[in-house]
Amino acid sequence: MAGTVEIRWHGRGGQGTVTAAKVLADACLSGGRHVQAFPEYGPERAGAPLRAYNRVSSKEIRTHCPVLRPQVVCVVDATLLDSINVGEGATEDAIFIVNTSKDTEEIRAKLNAKSGQKIFTVNATKIAIDCIGKALPNASMLGALCKVTHLVTLEHLLEDVRKSFGKKFSQKIIDGNLEATRRGYEEVKEG
Repeated sequence: MAGTVEIRWHGRGGQGTVTAAKVLADACLSGGRHVQAFPEYGPERAGAPLRAYNRVSSKEIRTHCPVLRPQVVCVVDATLLDSINVGEGATEDAIFIVNTSKDTEEIRAKLNAKSGQKIFTVNATKIAIDCIGKALPNASMLGALCKVTHLVTLEHLLEDVRKSFGKKFSQKIIDGNLEATRRGYEEVKEG
């Protein structure tokens, strides 16, 4: 992806969506890009819908507003597809990455996606439970995003996951998140 890429994340409080946006920004920054990462909260409580945003560019970013025309939409919680228009404002060639076990055609129909928009799915929650023991799908979603967009190499991403999570968690949790990131990268599917 060239130029400035705008990403909108949809998730719920407690799923690590804001952390994912920050880790992506750190990885892109260490890869030599200009970045922004910022959240948009409603009521700040676990389970409440939230949005987070990224801008990634090879040039300085001077825009400071929410992402209204995302080229990439990451849906960390697929239940939001039933209550929020996650595709609102998405470009005609947008990429959707959805955390789900459902097939991509079912997700395409739920999104009412246009023919030029691509749908990718990854069962990020299952991966997180397998690797970390908790339903925290953010690392798996980062791996999927890395594979689909090529904004950053997997190596850069893994290094920034290690740095970011290393400040707060035990080595077991760090290793689980690294494995979840790798599996998200390997298991994402295009429909």
